[in-house]
Parts: sequence; structure tokens; C-alpha cells
Amino acid sequence: MPSSPRLKLFHARPSRRPTSLIVITSIAIGLFGFLFGLSAIIFPGIRLSSRTCLTNSPPKTVRIVWDVAGNRNANGGVKRHKVMGFVGIQTGFSSAGRRRALRNTWMPSDPQGLRRLEESTGLAIRFIIGKTKDEAKMAELRREIAEYDDFILLDIEEEYSKLPYKTLAFFKAAYALYDSAFYVKADDDIYLRPDRLSLLLAKERSHSQTYLGCLKKGPVFTDPKLKWYEPLADLLGQEYFLHAYGPIYALSADVVTSLVALKNNSFRMFSNEDVTIGAWMLAMNVNHENHKTLCEPECSPSSIAVWDIPKCSGLCNPEKRMLELHKKESCSKSPTLPSEDE
Repeated sequence: MPSSPRLKLFHARPSRRPTSLIVITSIAIGLFGFLFGLSAIIFPGIRLSSRTCLTNSPPKTVRIVWDVAGNRNANGGVKRHKVMGFVGIQTGFSSAGRRRALRNTWMPSDPQGLRRLEESTGLAIRFIIGKTKDEAKMAELRREIAEYDDFILLDIEEEYSKLPYKTLAFFKAAYALYDSAFYVKADDDIYLRPDRLSLLLAKERSHSQTYLGCLKKGPVFTDPKLKWYEPLADLLGQEYFLHAYGPIYALSADVVTSLVALKNNSFRMFSNEDVTIGAWMLAMNVNHENHKTLCEPECSPSSIAVWDIPKCSGLCNPEKRMLELHKKESCSKSPTLPSEDE
């Protein structure tokens, strides 16, 4: 008779592995919490937010008109086009004649010409304009865009009284679209030599934060009847601080990066756009560069920007004067020279 199978009893011994795992996990969690708390103390500026989203898409306040096709990245955003300098020509709805004069003189009148200029100088040049509720004016602008394709449209009302806001929107839009060493603000009533401007911007500089232009000081206008009246005159005193004339000036990439990072409502806006930018530059550790070649009344072997200083804040009667200057050999055909003040 076969013997019955013996029942083997296995007494489970306490295992050390689960306990060790719990201890190690607890230590890891504690260490992580300690390091996180320490980082919050050392780096108080760092914040985690579920709303934080890093994308390559341009801000919604920018409408890109020129060269959008074929310039998008994998995330669907617009790539920042790399150039040496970006020149934004500030213009308005009543300035079609000025734009026509520019396209007939120093600025190319077609996208291919703009590309050739960019290749030869490293400068990308576009007209900068806001919007209006006047449908007839918007329709006229759309026709001009279809013909020339040389605009960047800002989602901001185009009003003279809002020039400081437009200027800030311009720098933010330009930064979103272009990876540039310098961002140049220029008006549509100056005669410009892009080749010489390129040489000025390409200079070696020891200071990465640069604010360059034709610098000035002057009395603060307190009379409401005057064109340059400043309602916040009490904050400024009797004389303006050193700042660039409005028709043309440039900010280096590091300066614009700082402007882009700040919230719009954190800026104090003065009545005049050039004063507003100059005030912001006082608050930043920038190097002021004064170049008289950016504000010459007549063309010279070294002039970069020509306008009727001090009679007008630009060319007087620019549509006519622009064409007159371009016919002069000293303006349009003189050789490119290093843009150093003589």
C-alpha cells in the first residue's frame, strides 16, 4: 500500500526586501523634497505653473505677411529668421505716397529685391503698420500688400497718440519673427543707406546691450498747445535726458530680449515715443552710442540716414524730397564707407 504523500509545511520567513525598498523610497522622497525646497530658496525667481507653455509660435498680435510659406517649424510655429539686422519702417494709412517714394529710391519694391538686399547687407527690411476700423483703408492696404508683400501687420490700432505702444509691439513682433543682432526702428520719411547701416551694426562691441542713434537733449514741452507736449512733464524736470532722435535708432538683441520679457503694463509710457524708449534705456544697463551719421541734413561720404534736422522730424515734404535726394550721386551712388563719425 503506497504511503500517503507527506504534507510539507513551509513557514514563511519575514523578507527584508520590501522593507528595504520602502526605506530607500522614503529616503529618495525626502531627499527630493529637501532639494526642491533648497532650490526655491536659492532661486526664488523660478515658478512652476500649469499654464506655462513654451512654443515657437509667434504671438497673436503679429500677422505675418511676407515669406510665411515654407518657413514653419515642426510645431507649426514660424521659425525666427536669422539676420544681422532687422529694420522696421514705421508707417501709417495716410503714408502710401511715402512708401511709394521709398520703393522708388533706396528700398527694393519686390520680395526678390528685398532678399537680394538681405543677402548683400544682412538686413531684412519691412514696413510696420497697425490696423484701423475703416474698412476702406484696410481694403486699400490689402491691395498694397498683395502687390508688394513687404509688411508686418500689428494687431494694434494705428493712431499717432499710441506710437509708444506701437513701438513696443513692433519690437516684440520683430523679436518673435527674426533672430537678429540688432533691431532698428526707422520712420518712413528718411533717406537711408542700408549698406552703411549694415557696417555700423556689424562693428565689434564689448558691451552686449547697446542703444545707438543720433542722441540729443532738450527742453521738456509743458504747453498743451505744442506738438511735443508731455503730460507727464513733472516726472521729467525741465530738460530731457540723453536719448535718440525718433526717426531712426537701434537696440541690440539683448536689450530687446529684456523688453520682450516684461509685461506691457509694467512700462511707463510717455507721450513721445523716442522719449519713452530713452526712459526705458535709462533703467537698463545699456551702452549709449551717439552717431551723427544717422541724422545728417544732406548726403555725405559717410551719411547713413538723411533728414531735414532740425526743421522737420524727418524729410520735409518727403515724397518729393526723397526723389530729389536719390537723383544726387552723393546720395545713391557714392561708395560704401565705414560708418565712423569724422
